[in-house]
Amino acid sequence: MKLDRFFQSLLLTSAVVVVIGTAAKGEEVPEDVQGKSSTQRVGKSTLDRQLAVTDKKFVIKKSQVLASSTRKSRLLKFQLGSSLQQAKSDETTKNILQLGEIELPSTSAQMLVQSPTNPPNPEQTTTDPVIPITGVKANPTQTGVEVILETPLGEQLQVTNRSADNNFIADIPNAQLRLPSGDTFTFRSEKPIAGITEITATNIDANTVRVTVVGDNTLPTVELFDDDTGLVFGVTSAAATATQPPQQPEAPQTQQPDNQESANQTPQEAPAAQSDEPIELVVTGEQDNYRVTDSSTGTKTDTPLRDIPQSIQVIPQQILRDQQITGLDDALRNAPGVSQSFNSAASNFFSIRGFEAAATNLLRDGLVDPLAGQLNELTSIERVEILKGPASVLFGLGNPGGVINLVSKRPLSDPFYAIDATVGSYSFYRGALDLSGPLNDSKTVLYRLNTAYRNRGSFVDFYSGEQFNISPVVSVAIGDKTNLTLEGEYIDARDSYISGVPVIGTVLPNPNGEVSRNRNFGEPSDEITQTITRLGYQLEHKFSDNWSLRNAFRFTFRDYSDRQTIPVSLDADNRTFNRFYREYDLENTNYTLTTNLVGKFSTGSIQHQLLFGVDWNRFENFSPRYIQRQAESIDIFNPVYGLPLGEITFDEFSDNSETNSLGIYLQDQIALTDNLKLLLGGRFDTYDQKYEDFTNNTESSGSDSAFSPRFGIVYQPIPAISLYASYTRSFTPPNGTFFFGVDSTLQPERGTQYEIGVKADLNSRLSATLAFFDLTRTNVSTADPNNEGFTIQVGEQNSKGIELSLAGEIVPGWNIFAGYAYTDARITEDNTFAVGNRLPNTPEHSFNLWTTYEIQQGELQGLGAGIGLFFVGDRAGDLDNTYDVPSYVRTDAAIFYNRDRFRVALNFKNLFDVDYFESALSSSRVYYGQPFTVQGTISWQF
Repeated sequence: MKLDRFFQSLLLTSAVVVVIGTAAKGEEVPEDVQGKSSTQRVGKSTLDRQLAVTDKKFVIKKSQVLASSTRKSRLLKFQLGSSLQQAKSDETTKNILQLGEIELPSTSAQMLVQSPTNPPNPEQTTTDPVIPITGVKANPTQTGVEVILETPLGEQLQVTNRSADNNFIADIPNAQLRLPSGDTFTFRSEKPIAGITEITATNIDANTVRVTVVGDNTLPTVELFDDDTGLVFGVTSAAATATQPPQQPEAPQTQQPDNQESANQTPQEAPAAQSDEPIELVVTGEQDNYRVTDSSTGTKTDTPLRDIPQSIQVIPQQILRDQQITGLDDALRNAPGVSQSFNSAASNFFSIRGFEAAATNLLRDGLVDPLAGQLNELTSIERVEILKGPASVLFGLGNPGGVINLVSKRPLSDPFYAIDATVGSYSFYRGALDLSGPLNDSKTVLYRLNTAYRNRGSFVDFYSGEQFNISPVVSVAIGDKTNLTLEGEYIDARDSYISGVPVIGTVLPNPNGEVSRNRNFGEPSDEITQTITRLGYQLEHKFSDNWSLRNAFRFTFRDYSDRQTIPVSLDADNRTFNRFYREYDLENTNYTLTTNLVGKFSTGSIQHQLLFGVDWNRFENFSPRYIQRQAESIDIFNPVYGLPLGEITFDEFSDNSETNSLGIYLQDQIALTDNLKLLLGGRFDTYDQKYEDFTNNTESSGSDSAFSPRFGIVYQPIPAISLYASYTRSFTPPNGTFFFGVDSTLQPERGTQYEIGVKADLNSRLSATLAFFDLTRTNVSTADPNNEGFTIQVGEQNSKGIELSLAGEIVPGWNIFAGYAYTDARITEDNTFAVGNRLPNTPEHSFNLWTTYEIQQGELQGLGAGIGLFFVGDRAGDLDNTYDVPSYVRTDAAIFYNRDRFRVALNFKNLFDVDYFESALSSSRVYYGQPFTVQGTISWQF
């Protein structure tokens, strides 16, 4: 790495951070969240970004609801002043009680979640039980609209409030929004009345619900009432009030029963012209901003990340958008502790915490999918989740480093259409389409269709590739409690071959000179073609609010073929590259079937969430044809292409390998108290392997079983801090899932990890995770020193280190996504390689930082910029540690503009054109990273 470019990277980053910090500081206003002072300004554009595309919609007619004046008891009234009222002196204002200073009486209500809690205490603190808000309703009134937060069993909601610009903001600690579907959502009502832009209610963290009322030009008036069902926000505005006739004050003693009141309403109270005018209430799925609070990868249940005793990294949709990421390799740059071990146009391999992620470490929507990372296209992917460490207790066989789960986009209940067009350096062209919405009037049948076409060149000589994919999904609601989702995907790809370059002349010096990073030592005629087909379903049924069943199946098939010239070794003259040519056909067939039962119940005061499941997987690899020929050597400094091929050196060969596994697992998430939680899990797997050599008419097979335990504990001294510790184990069949000639006497490889860490909500929008881990891989196959050509399982490898991640919004408009990893991964026992050698493609130090700022108001509202730094330290190139791949710092940047449904962006990758190496496969093949590139994207939603 060149020092001058490194200093340029640091100088540019410092300048951008100073500019961003200065701009943000001038817009801060006081905020009171859970009784603690901080600074934050919430503007309309910020609220817009928090809202995702529509997930559920309800329409309530005025004739079906009652006005807020019929409430049985008024809790209090908080009048937000107009612009003129706000101009009064501080001396007058400080005499007005704040909402959080008023003691609220107890209430009664109905509960959706069945676990009872104790009656609230007026001195309730943020460590008290979280109160679920089980429903949100918007009802019209004569002067505006009321928003009802429904709570169970008369639970009392404490409220603190403030105002910012034209926004009324109320934070409710010790509460969480939980709708009847069992998921966490954001409530949104757009333009419910004149003068009100929108009303939202959302979970800003695991313990706080925020209600925001946005006025068009002035602050709205908000009244708070108590009711049998929960807390009521009565909202009016100056514009709405101006259109209403004068109202007589309410006499508390004249309250009537609800049925009489409805019958006695007069036309003046509810004009006939408005009696059936609907108010649209939109409930939207919580959008993945930079900070994501929930994940299903760590437990196979929807669980807050702060309650999972293991490190999980989530790369959300907004990161994929802001960095213009279309491939898995670029997405995983944002995950500390994850590095590339091999990357080509046709396949991608990664290491997690020093250990290569095998094919069975890849998931698609929580189902094992060995082909999930084979092609670099994320059109149909909503986010990427990485569970660090062994995961066999949930997903069965796999290497101990961790799993990568690609979470698909799902159908939406309201029409949504988006189109992207991208043009970039090296003849990069890509178009993508995302369509979703209902297929019938009742919205019981929903669809989503994602499709993309990409055609690209490369900085590598005579490389080109094109890819087309289409991913349809249909969701059918079968009654109120059952949902069936049918999904499919088809990918067709054609790529040239990228050979890599030799170590001598690139990483190490060559007396003949330096090899250009543009060189390709394959042939211009080399080609890789493949198609991938996925078909599957997910069936979910809710027996009750607390018990549900999920069954899912997926079939995946890949038809792969390559014709390529592969370099193998460099002669002693350090310029003659020896090569061979092959023709290889391969068919991968994978079946995955899983059934999970999830239930919530209590034993006394102890709460349980139980998961019982059964998984079945089958992985089959059939090679109908393999031929190897001699190829002419090539001069790495003066290459000549197109020379004739030599004779066949390896006769036609055909074989088949098959692995079947069956797993049964049980997991219990136990809440001993509100701040002390346990996670207990265990899984028993049995598997068999079979290998057939059709050419030589031979066959071998083997079978075994394994038990994988998991234990974790989470202690939360305060709601914002989670201290955790965990112990987990994994197993992998010998030689991995895809094998040739497996020795049936070999035992499964095992992985054992101890991890402790801290997860912290630094404020309502910013969170961090710090993890310390010690991970050991045992039963590693190594050469038998007493029997040449045989292997014994005495090998051991260990990885230990520290990982830190930070994600969220520092101030409105300023986002950050950063991480650091220290990984010491080494051989601890072996008969072939020296003890103490580092594991390949695993840097000791790595660091990622991506930060953006978007202007929040004024004429330039929507204009933003981003800067990114990606540092990867020195890595061993092979297990023998014969060479090191040098460290590098890559700088990325972006400029973008958002306006309503339109977005335009320019992304710059490797801004300072640094020469660096992405990965190493052998001493003959290391791979350069991409030079400076520019990509421009135009996006439109309609």
